[in-house]
Amino acid sequence: MTYRSLRSRSAALALLPAWIAAGGAFVGSVVWMAQISFTSSRLLPVNDFIGFDNYINLLGSRLWQTAFNNMLIFGGLYISACMVLGCLMAIALDQKLKAEAFWRTVFLYPYAVSFIVTGLVWQWIMNPEMGVQNAIRDMGWASFTFDLSVRRSTAIYAIAIAAVWHGAGLVMALMLSAIRGIDENIWKATAIDGIPKWRTYLQIVLPMCGPALWTSLVLLMLGVVKLYDIVVALTNGGPGIASEVPAKFIMDHLFTRQEIGTAAAAAMMLLLTMFIVVAPFRFLAARSSRRLSQ
Repeated sequence: MTYRSLRSRSAALALLPAWIAAGGAFVGSVVWMAQISFTSSRLLPVNDFIGFDNYINLLGSRLWQTAFNNMLIFGGLYISACMVLGCLMAIALDQKLKAEAFWRTVFLYPYAVSFIVTGLVWQWIMNPEMGVQNAIRDMGWASFTFDLSVRRSTAIYAIAIAAVWHGAGLVMALMLSAIRGIDENIWKATAIDGIPKWRTYLQIVLPMCGPALWTSLVLLMLGVVKLYDIVVALTNGGPGIASEVPAKFIMDHLFTRQEIGTAAAAAMMLLLTMFIVVAPFRFLAARSSRRLSQ
């Protein structure tokens, strides 16, 4: 046994208790939540098995359907916009701009702000009486409107805009780090061959940044599933239930309506949805990494 293998085994053995504790807590929590989802638990957990009644009621609930649809709409807009804007900002900063550190800080700063603060800031910006709409109307543009957060048809898009402002900087930081790690000889070779820069980025550099793209995608997906703070701060699920999301649905039924069984069923549905979405991407990423290693 070599020194390196002995060292790696020692490190794995030292981390084993932490892995057991973390894995046990996660698996135990999921199993307990799944058990509660099949009961009629309300204020406190009970063990009266009622089958799939909570899931049937959940799928027939207009509130849950609205929340789930909003999550899909938000997720599509949030992930695609953050990935595109983050990559574009990273490419722009890679052009050796003057005051690069300043612009990098400006782009990344929103991510350092909590979702609660982001929601409150954008609530003020989109407020028809105090925000951008009021300021521009005072300048003479009486027909200008920017009240997305107070209209049923656009409330979820208002949340997506605020979330993209918050999350695009994270993608920028990850992608800029990956782009800066590309071998300089690749740029020299493409310059000699006369390949335009935009094609080099699109067809060569971005595919080589696969791990950074995958990391960004996973983090953004987790943000979609955990979407709660910014909704409460910006619209509180309104107007009506127009911007309701699954995480808020779960928290409301858990703490306000005191329907633990329904909240547990919704949480299990959310976990299953996340697994269905992430598993294919994880499988493709693992297969491509195996191909590259061969």
